[in-house]
Amino acid sequence: MNKKRLFAAILSAAMMLSLAACGGGGDKSSTTQQPSNSGQQSNGGSSTTQPSNGGGETMFIPVMAKGFQHQFWQAVKTGADAAAADLGVEIYFDGPASETDIDKQVNMVKDQMAKNPKAMALAALSTDAVKEILAECAEKNIPVIGFDSGVPDDTSGAVKATAATNNEAAAALAAEKFGEHEGLVAKMQAATSAEPVVIGCISQDAVSASVTDRTTGFVNKMAEVAEKYQPGKVSIEGHTLWEKKVADPAIIIRVEISATTEATAVQTAATSLLGVKGLAAVFCSNEGAVTGFLAAVSDGEDLAEGGRYADLVVAGFDAGAAQKNAVRQGWFYGSVTQDPYQIGYKAVEMAVKAANGEAVSDVDTGAQWYNAENIDDEMIALLVYD
Repeated sequence: MNKKRLFAAILSAAMMLSLAACGGGGDKSSTTQQPSNSGQQSNGGSSTTQPSNGGGETMFIPVMAKGFQHQFWQAVKTGADAAAADLGVEIYFDGPASETDIDKQVNMVKDQMAKNPKAMALAALSTDAVKEILAECAEKNIPVIGFDSGVPDDTSGAVKATAATNNEAAAALAAEKFGEHEGLVAKMQAATSAEPVVIGCISQDAVSASVTDRTTGFVNKMAEVAEKYQPGKVSIEGHTLWEKKVADPAIIIRVEISATTEATAVQTAATSLLGVKGLAAVFCSNEGAVTGFLAAVSDGEDLAEGGRYADLVVAGFDAGAAQKNAVRQGWFYGSVTQDPYQIGYKAVEMAVKAANGEAVSDVDTGAQWYNAENIDDEMIALLVYD
Protein backbone atom coordinates (compact mmCIF):
# COMPACT_ATOMS: atom_id res chain seq x y z
CA MET A 1 0.00 0.00 0.00
CA ASN A 2 1.44 3.46 -0.93
CA LYS A 3 1.71 6.26 1.66
CA LYS A 4 -1.34 8.14 0.40
CA ARG A 5 -3.57 5.11 0.68
CA LEU A 6 -2.14 4.27 4.12
CA PHE A 7 -2.80 7.80 5.38
CA ALA A 8 -6.39 7.71 3.99
CA ALA A 9 -7.08 4.39 5.70
CA ILE A 10 -5.76 5.67 9.05
CA LEU A 11 -7.82 8.86 8.75
CA SER A 12 -10.98 6.91 7.90
CA ALA A 13 -10.51 4.58 10.88
CA ALA A 14 -9.93 7.52 13.21
CA MET A 15 -13.15 9.18 12.05
CA MET A 16 -15.16 6.01 12.60
CA LEU A 17 -13.75 5.62 16.13
CA SER A 18 -14.63 9.23 16.88
CA LEU A 19 -18.22 8.75 15.69
CA ALA A 20 -18.59 5.60 17.74
CA ALA A 21 -17.34 7.39 20.85
CA CYS A 22 -19.85 10.20 20.34
CA GLY A 23 -22.72 7.75 19.94
CA GLY A 24 -21.76 5.60 22.91
CA GLY A 25 -23.05 8.00 25.52
CA GLY A 26 -26.52 8.40 23.98
CA ASP A 27 -29.86 6.80 24.89
CA LYS A 28 -29.50 3.08 24.18
CA SER A 29 -33.27 2.77 23.84
CA SER A 30 -33.22 4.71 20.60
CA THR A 31 -33.30 1.49 18.60
CA THR A 32 -35.45 -1.58 18.98
CA GLN A 33 -36.55 -4.64 17.08
CA GLN A 34 -39.51 -4.16 14.78
CA PRO A 35 -42.01 -6.76 13.60
CA SER A 36 -41.53 -8.40 10.25
CA ASN A 37 -43.78 -10.60 8.11
CA SER A 38 -46.85 -8.66 9.24
CA GLY A 39 -46.48 -9.61 12.88
CA GLN A 40 -45.45 -13.23 12.48
CA GLN A 41 -42.57 -14.41 14.64
CA SER A 42 -39.47 -12.72 13.34
CA ASN A 43 -35.72 -12.81 13.72
CA GLY A 44 -35.87 -9.13 14.53
CA GLY A 45 -34.39 -6.06 12.96
CA SER A 46 -33.68 -2.52 13.94
CA SER A 47 -35.48 0.77 13.65
CA THR A 48 -35.00 4.32 14.83
CA THR A 49 -38.60 4.46 16.08
CA GLN A 50 -38.56 3.64 19.78
CA PRO A 51 -41.69 3.52 21.95
CA SER A 52 -40.90 4.70 25.45
CA ASN A 53 -42.39 6.41 28.46
CA GLY A 54 -40.04 9.31 27.91
CA GLY A 55 -36.73 9.76 29.68
CA GLY A 56 -35.48 6.45 28.31
CA GLU A 57 -37.88 4.33 30.38
CA THR A 58 -39.33 1.20 28.81
CA MET A 59 -43.01 1.52 28.01
CA PHE A 60 -45.19 -0.73 30.20
CA ILE A 61 -48.45 -2.19 28.86
CA PRO A 62 -50.64 -4.67 30.76
CA VAL A 63 -52.46 -7.17 28.55
CA MET A 64 -55.48 -8.44 30.45
CA ALA A 65 -57.22 -11.48 28.97
CA LYS A 66 -60.55 -13.16 29.75
CA GLY A 67 -58.65 -16.26 30.81
CA PHE A 68 -55.16 -17.64 31.06
CA GLN A 69 -55.01 -21.43 31.30
CA HIS A 70 -56.79 -22.31 28.06
CA GLN A 71 -54.44 -22.88 25.12
CA PHE A 72 -56.25 -20.20 23.13
CA TRP A 73 -55.07 -17.57 25.60
CA GLN A 74 -51.60 -19.07 25.69
CA ALA A 75 -51.41 -18.56 21.93
CA VAL A 76 -52.60 -14.97 22.41
CA LYS A 77 -49.83 -14.53 24.98
CA THR A 78 -47.23 -15.90 22.57
CA GLY A 79 -48.22 -13.27 20.03
CA ALA A 80 -48.24 -10.52 22.65
CA ASP A 81 -44.79 -11.55 23.91
CA ALA A 82 -43.45 -11.50 20.35
CA ALA A 83 -44.78 -7.99 19.75
CA ALA A 84 -43.29 -6.79 23.03
CA ALA A 85 -39.90 -8.18 22.05
CA ASP A 86 -40.09 -6.71 18.54
CA LEU A 87 -41.19 -3.29 19.76
CA GLY A 88 -38.98 -3.05 22.84
CA VAL A 89 -41.77 -2.69 25.40
CA GLU A 90 -42.61 -4.46 28.64
CA ILE A 91 -45.94 -6.24 29.00
CA TYR A 92 -47.70 -8.11 31.76
CA PHE A 93 -50.11 -10.76 30.46
CA ASP A 94 -52.67 -12.31 32.79
CA GLY A 95 -56.28 -13.36 33.14
CA PRO A 96 -58.47 -15.21 35.64
CA ALA A 97 -58.47 -18.99 35.78
CA SER A 98 -62.16 -19.03 34.85
CA GLU A 99 -63.86 -16.88 32.25
CA THR A 100 -66.76 -16.47 34.66
CA ASP A 101 -64.62 -14.85 37.36
CA ILE A 102 -65.42 -11.21 36.63
CA ASP A 103 -64.36 -9.87 40.04
CA LYS A 104 -60.97 -11.55 39.74
CA GLN A 105 -60.32 -9.89 36.40
CA VAL A 106 -61.40 -6.49 37.74
CA ASN A 107 -58.93 -6.78 40.63
CA MET A 108 -56.17 -7.81 38.23
CA VAL A 109 -56.80 -4.77 36.06
CA LYS A 110 -56.84 -2.47 39.11
CA ASP A 111 -53.49 -3.88 40.23
CA GLN A 112 -51.96 -3.07 36.85
CA MET A 113 -53.49 0.40 36.76
CA ALA A 114 -51.57 1.14 39.98
CA LYS A 115 -48.35 0.76 37.94
CA ASN A 116 -49.30 3.76 35.76
CA PRO A 117 -49.18 2.04 32.36
CA LYS A 118 -48.95 4.11 29.19
CA ALA A 119 -51.62 1.96 27.50
CA MET A 120 -53.62 -1.20 28.17
CA ALA A 121 -54.92 -4.11 26.12
CA LEU A 122 -58.13 -5.60 27.49
CA ALA A 123 -60.55 -8.41 26.74
CA ALA A 124 -63.23 -7.61 29.30
CA LEU A 125 -65.41 -10.28 30.86
CA SER A 126 -67.90 -7.51 31.62
CA THR A 127 -67.83 -3.96 30.30
CA ASP A 128 -70.02 -2.79 33.17
CA ALA A 129 -67.61 -4.25 35.71
CA VAL A 130 -64.68 -2.22 34.36
CA LYS A 131 -66.67 0.97 33.73
CA GLU A 132 -64.90 2.92 36.50
CA ILE A 133 -61.49 1.73 35.33
CA LEU A 134 -62.26 2.82 31.77
CA ALA A 135 -63.36 6.22 33.04
CA GLU A 136 -60.03 6.51 34.88
CA CYS A 137 -58.17 5.57 31.70
CA ALA A 138 -60.05 8.24 29.77
CA GLU A 139 -59.31 10.84 32.45
CA LYS A 140 -55.59 9.98 32.55
CA ASN A 141 -55.35 9.66 28.75
CA ILE A 142 -54.38 5.98 28.95
CA PRO A 143 -55.53 4.44 25.66
CA VAL A 144 -57.17 1.01 25.83
CA ILE A 145 -57.03 -1.52 23.00
CA GLY A 146 -59.67 -4.24 23.03
CA PHE A 147 -58.72 -7.71 21.84
CA ASP A 148 -60.64 -10.89 21.04
CA SER A 149 -64.16 -9.97 22.21
CA GLY A 150 -62.76 -6.59 23.26
CA VAL A 151 -64.71 -4.15 25.43
CA PRO A 152 -68.13 -3.98 23.79
CA ASP A 153 -70.35 -0.92 24.24
CA ASP A 154 -67.68 1.17 25.94
CA THR A 155 -68.95 4.72 26.44
CA SER A 156 -65.89 6.20 28.16
CA GLY A 157 -63.95 6.86 24.98
CA ALA A 158 -60.91 5.11 26.45
CA VAL A 159 -61.13 2.19 24.00
CA LYS A 160 -59.45 3.33 20.81
CA ALA A 161 -59.60 0.17 18.69
CA THR A 162 -60.00 -3.60 18.83
CA ALA A 163 -57.88 -6.44 17.50
CA ALA A 164 -60.26 -9.30 16.75
CA THR A 165 -61.37 -11.89 14.26
CA ASN A 166 -63.79 -10.73 11.59
CA ASN A 167 -66.12 -13.69 12.05
CA GLU A 168 -68.02 -13.13 8.81
CA ALA A 169 -64.82 -13.16 6.77
CA ALA A 170 -63.48 -16.16 8.70
CA ALA A 171 -66.58 -18.29 8.10
CA ALA A 172 -66.64 -17.22 4.46
CA LEU A 173 -63.30 -19.00 4.16
CA ALA A 174 -65.05 -22.33 4.79
CA ALA A 175 -67.54 -21.61 1.98
CA GLU A 176 -64.67 -20.73 -0.35
CA LYS A 177 -63.02 -24.05 0.47
CA PHE A 178 -66.29 -25.86 -0.25
CA GLY A 179 -66.15 -24.19 -3.64
CA GLU A 180 -62.75 -25.82 -4.22
CA HIS A 181 -63.92 -29.35 -3.37
CA GLU A 182 -64.17 -31.18 -6.69
CA GLY A 183 -66.78 -33.70 -5.52
CA LEU A 184 -69.05 -31.04 -4.05
CA VAL A 185 -68.65 -28.79 -7.10
CA ALA A 186 -69.65 -31.70 -9.32
CA LYS A 187 -72.78 -32.25 -7.25
CA MET A 188 -73.69 -28.56 -7.43
CA GLN A 189 -73.20 -28.56 -11.20
CA ALA A 190 -75.42 -31.62 -11.61
CA ALA A 191 -78.14 -30.41 -9.20
CA THR A 192 -81.70 -29.97 -10.44
CA SER A 193 -84.92 -28.67 -8.95
CA ALA A 194 -86.16 -32.27 -8.90
CA GLU A 195 -83.01 -33.42 -7.04
CA PRO A 196 -81.66 -30.38 -5.18
CA VAL A 197 -78.32 -30.43 -3.40
CA VAL A 198 -78.45 -29.33 0.25
CA ILE A 199 -75.59 -27.59 2.07
CA GLY A 200 -76.18 -27.28 5.79
CA CYS A 201 -74.96 -24.84 8.42
CA ILE A 202 -75.29 -25.84 12.08
CA SER A 203 -75.15 -23.05 14.66
CA GLN A 204 -75.69 -23.12 18.42
CA ASP A 205 -77.86 -20.02 18.51
CA ALA A 206 -79.08 -16.96 16.63
CA VAL A 207 -78.16 -14.53 19.41
CA SER A 208 -74.41 -14.65 20.05
CA ALA A 209 -72.66 -12.04 17.90
CA SER A 210 -69.75 -14.28 16.93
CA VAL A 211 -71.95 -17.25 16.02
CA THR A 212 -74.48 -15.20 14.05
CA ASP A 213 -71.67 -13.39 12.22
CA ARG A 214 -70.13 -16.72 11.27
CA THR A 215 -73.48 -18.03 10.10
CA THR A 216 -74.00 -14.91 8.00
CA GLY A 217 -70.49 -15.06 6.57
CA PHE A 218 -70.80 -18.70 5.57
CA VAL A 219 -74.33 -18.46 4.19
CA ASN A 220 -73.66 -15.37 2.09
CA LYS A 221 -70.40 -16.65 0.62
CA MET A 222 -71.83 -20.14 0.04
CA ALA A 223 -74.75 -18.61 -1.84
CA GLU A 224 -72.29 -16.63 -3.95
CA VAL A 225 -70.30 -19.78 -4.72
CA ALA A 226 -73.42 -21.82 -5.50
CA GLU A 227 -74.78 -19.15 -7.83
CA LYS A 228 -71.85 -19.81 -10.16
CA TYR A 229 -73.24 -23.26 -10.84
CA GLN A 230 -76.98 -22.69 -10.47
CA PRO A 231 -77.70 -19.00 -11.14
CA GLY A 232 -81.06 -17.91 -9.76
CA LYS A 233 -81.70 -21.33 -8.27
CA VAL A 234 -80.03 -20.99 -4.87
CA SER A 235 -82.37 -20.86 -1.89
CA ILE A 236 -81.44 -20.04 1.73
CA GLU A 237 -83.83 -21.68 4.17
CA GLY A 238 -84.26 -22.90 7.74
CA HIS A 239 -84.25 -19.70 9.80
CA THR A 240 -85.95 -16.36 9.33
CA LEU A 241 -82.78 -14.35 10.00
CA TRP A 242 -81.14 -15.73 6.88
CA GLU A 243 -84.02 -16.91 4.68
CA LYS A 244 -83.92 -15.94 1.01
CA LYS A 245 -86.15 -18.49 -0.62
CA VAL A 246 -86.51 -18.99 -4.35
CA ALA A 247 -88.98 -21.14 -6.25
CA ASP A 248 -87.79 -24.55 -7.48
CA PRO A 249 -84.23 -24.33 -6.13
CA ALA A 250 -81.46 -26.59 -7.36
CA ILE A 251 -79.24 -25.80 -4.37
CA ILE A 252 -80.57 -25.23 -0.85
CA ILE A 253 -78.45 -23.70 1.88
CA ARG A 254 -80.14 -24.82 5.06
CA VAL A 255 -79.47 -23.10 8.41
CA GLU A 256 -80.10 -25.35 11.40
CA ILE A 257 -80.19 -23.64 14.81
CA SER A 258 -80.32 -25.79 17.95
CA ALA A 259 -83.04 -25.17 20.53
CA THR A 260 -80.43 -24.38 23.21
CA THR A 261 -76.65 -24.25 23.34
CA GLU A 262 -76.48 -27.55 25.21
CA ALA A 263 -74.55 -30.32 23.46
CA THR A 264 -77.58 -32.61 23.40
CA ALA A 265 -79.68 -29.91 21.71
CA VAL A 266 -77.01 -29.37 19.06
CA GLN A 267 -76.86 -33.14 18.54
CA THR A 268 -80.62 -33.17 17.97
CA ALA A 269 -80.33 -30.36 15.41
CA ALA A 270 -77.51 -32.19 13.65
CA THR A 271 -79.51 -35.41 13.54
CA SER A 272 -82.40 -33.52 11.98
CA LEU A 273 -80.14 -32.05 9.31
CA LEU A 274 -78.54 -35.41 8.56
CA GLY A 275 -81.98 -36.74 7.69
CA VAL A 276 -82.51 -34.18 4.92
CA LYS A 277 -82.52 -35.69 1.44
CA GLY A 278 -79.74 -34.43 -0.82
CA LEU A 279 -77.44 -33.28 1.99
CA ALA A 280 -73.95 -32.95 0.50
CA ALA A 281 -72.01 -30.74 2.91
CA VAL A 282 -72.18 -29.32 6.44
CA PHE A 283 -70.49 -26.38 8.12
CA CYS A 284 -70.37 -26.23 11.93
CA SER A 285 -69.95 -22.63 13.06
CA ASN A 286 -68.11 -23.16 16.36
CA GLU A 287 -66.58 -25.82 18.59
CA GLY A 288 -69.91 -26.43 20.32
CA ALA A 289 -71.61 -27.08 17.00
CA VAL A 290 -68.79 -29.45 16.05
CA THR A 291 -69.17 -31.35 19.32
CA GLY A 292 -72.91 -31.82 18.82
CA PHE A 293 -72.46 -32.81 15.20
CA LEU A 294 -69.78 -35.39 16.00
CA ALA A 295 -72.08 -36.90 18.62
CA ALA A 296 -74.71 -37.33 15.89
CA VAL A 297 -72.25 -39.22 13.66
CA SER A 298 -70.96 -41.68 16.25
CA ASP A 299 -68.04 -39.45 17.26
CA GLY A 300 -67.02 -39.21 13.63
CA GLU A 301 -66.98 -42.91 12.78
CA ASP A 302 -69.99 -42.52 10.45
CA LEU A 303 -67.90 -40.09 8.37
CA ALA A 304 -65.08 -42.60 7.85
CA GLU A 305 -64.62 -44.60 4.68
CA GLY A 306 -67.50 -47.06 4.41
CA GLY A 307 -69.47 -45.12 7.02
CA ARG A 308 -73.06 -43.99 6.71
CA TYR A 309 -72.05 -40.43 5.84
CA ALA A 310 -68.69 -41.11 4.20
CA ASP A 311 -69.53 -38.90 1.20
CA LEU A 312 -70.49 -35.89 3.32
CA VAL A 313 -68.14 -32.89 3.08
CA VAL A 314 -67.79 -31.38 6.56
CA ALA A 315 -65.99 -28.29 7.82
CA GLY A 316 -65.77 -26.89 11.33
CA PHE A 317 -64.70 -23.75 13.14
CA ASP A 318 -62.30 -23.34 16.09
CA ALA A 319 -60.42 -26.39 17.37
CA GLY A 320 -60.53 -28.74 20.36
CA ALA A 321 -59.29 -32.30 20.66
CA ALA A 322 -62.33 -33.92 19.01
CA GLN A 323 -62.32 -31.54 16.06
CA LYS A 324 -58.57 -31.88 15.54
CA ASN A 325 -58.96 -35.66 15.54
CA ALA A 326 -61.74 -35.44 12.95
CA VAL A 327 -59.50 -33.32 10.75
CA ARG A 328 -56.49 -35.60 11.17
CA GLN A 329 -58.61 -38.67 10.38
CA GLY A 330 -59.90 -37.03 7.21
CA TRP A 331 -63.48 -37.16 8.48
CA PHE A 332 -63.55 -33.38 8.17
CA TYR A 333 -62.52 -31.75 4.92
CA GLY A 334 -60.93 -29.10 7.15
CA SER A 335 -61.72 -26.38 9.67
CA VAL A 336 -61.28 -22.66 10.19
CA THR A 337 -59.40 -21.34 13.19
CA GLN A 338 -59.03 -17.86 14.51
CA ASP A 339 -55.47 -16.56 14.73
CA PRO A 340 -54.88 -15.98 18.46
CA TYR A 341 -51.19 -15.29 17.81
CA GLN A 342 -52.14 -12.30 15.66
CA ILE A 343 -54.77 -11.21 18.20
CA GLY A 344 -52.04 -10.87 20.83
CA TYR A 345 -49.50 -9.37 18.47
CA LYS A 346 -51.80 -6.72 17.02
CA ALA A 347 -53.21 -5.79 20.45
CA VAL A 348 -49.74 -4.89 21.73
CA GLU A 349 -48.73 -3.27 18.44
CA MET A 350 -51.78 -0.99 18.47
CA ALA A 351 -51.37 -0.21 22.19
CA VAL A 352 -47.85 1.03 21.49
CA LYS A 353 -49.07 3.18 18.61
CA ALA A 354 -51.90 4.63 20.68
CA ALA A 355 -49.55 5.38 23.57
CA ASN A 356 -47.33 7.26 21.15
CA GLY A 357 -50.27 9.37 20.02
CA GLU A 358 -50.78 7.61 16.70
CA ALA A 359 -54.26 7.01 15.32
CA VAL A 360 -55.44 3.40 15.47
CA SER A 361 -58.50 1.61 14.17
CA ASP A 362 -60.08 -1.83 14.43
CA VAL A 363 -58.07 -4.57 12.77
CA ASP A 364 -59.11 -8.02 11.55
CA THR A 365 -56.58 -10.48 12.93
CA GLY A 366 -57.50 -13.04 10.30
CA ALA A 367 -58.24 -16.74 10.25
CA GLN A 368 -56.54 -19.85 8.90
CA TRP A 369 -57.80 -22.97 7.16
CA TYR A 370 -56.34 -26.20 8.45
CA ASN A 371 -56.71 -29.78 7.24
CA ALA A 372 -54.97 -33.13 7.58
CA GLU A 373 -52.07 -31.89 5.49
CA ASN A 374 -51.09 -28.78 7.43
CA ILE A 375 -52.48 -29.26 10.95
CA ASP A 376 -49.04 -30.05 12.36
CA ASP A 377 -47.23 -27.22 10.58
CA GLU A 378 -45.48 -24.98 13.11
CA MET A 379 -47.67 -21.88 12.73
CA ILE A 380 -50.94 -23.81 12.38
CA ALA A 381 -50.18 -26.02 15.39
CA LEU A 382 -49.87 -22.84 17.46
CA LEU A 383 -53.44 -21.85 16.52
CA VAL A 384 -55.32 -25.14 16.96
CA TYR A 385 -55.62 -25.65 20.69
CA ASP A 386 -57.07 -28.64 22.55
